[in-house]
Amino acid sequence: MTPLSMRGDTLRFHLLALALLVLLAGPYTASAADTPRIATVDWTIAETLLALGVTPVGVAQTDAYREWVGAPPLPDEVADIGLRAQPNRELLAQLSPDRILISPMFSTLQPSLERIAPTSTVALYTPGSDLWTRLEKATREIAAFVNREERADTLLASLDAHLAELRDGLSDATKARPLLVVQFMDARHVRVFGDHSLYNAVMQRLGLENAWQRETNYWGFSMVGLEALAGLDDARLVVVDPMPVGVEERLETSALWQHLPSMRRDDVLTLPPVWSFGGAPSARRFADNLTQALHEAPRTAAHREAPDA
Repeated sequence: MTPLSMRGDTLRFHLLALALLVLLAGPYTASAADTPRIATVDWTIAETLLALGVTPVGVAQTDAYREWVGAPPLPDEVADIGLRAQPNRELLAQLSPDRILISPMFSTLQPSLERIAPTSTVALYTPGSDLWTRLEKATREIAAFVNREERADTLLASLDAHLAELRDGLSDATKARPLLVVQFMDARHVRVFGDHSLYNAVMQRLGLENAWQRETNYWGFSMVGLEALAGLDDARLVVVDPMPVGVEERLETSALWQHLPSMRRDDVLTLPPVWSFGGAPSARRFADNLTQALHEAPRTAAHREAPDA
């Protein structure tokens, strides 16, 4: 055998070995090297990136994200890029993101952010559109920026299946009881969530009735005084944390709050923080927190009514 033919055999052997390794490795999946470095001022985009398995390099107001959104948890290595409405452009430039993602609420930032990196807008809350349809579309738009389209399909399919399972686990009596979902702004005023809100969209998929049928704003809530809740006698109040500093103490001495029908019945439910303007991750957490509270409520009531030993 000549040296030339030996070199040809060796080359064929290495090519066959490489082909075998590729075959055994299975289909190609995106790696960290394929994932663009993303920064965002929007918490809904941030939580969706994390749910897709992508850690953003920078997020605005990280401490507030941890208080108001909570989960998915924001890793410590994520840089705080300043206020959502006034991000630190110098720090952003140092982070060298491949892309910056914003929502329409921060559209005025786009010209200046474009000088740092390509900046794209992803909208979830838009007038005249079905929120759940928009949620699915926004999730897929975000996924496309980070090469996670299949992960987005899995995330959304899992969410739909999970909500259906939670709905089936609720009794007809629980579904028949209207709920009034609020967040406190101060000791006298609340956001009450109705049509166009994430909370309402989740409740619809759980088969739960929303007691608030009045007109809501762009974000799906009405800002009202506590007196506006007084006439909804049959509704069970659901309070979503966090509570502003000092409000809980003031409510203890508030005659208006103490005399609301749900308070008099002692059947108010309190839920951990869930981003009320969030996407798929917040939808799932709100559904989990709400159904858990509803399942535990009868046992809590029975415990309160039990006679002393």
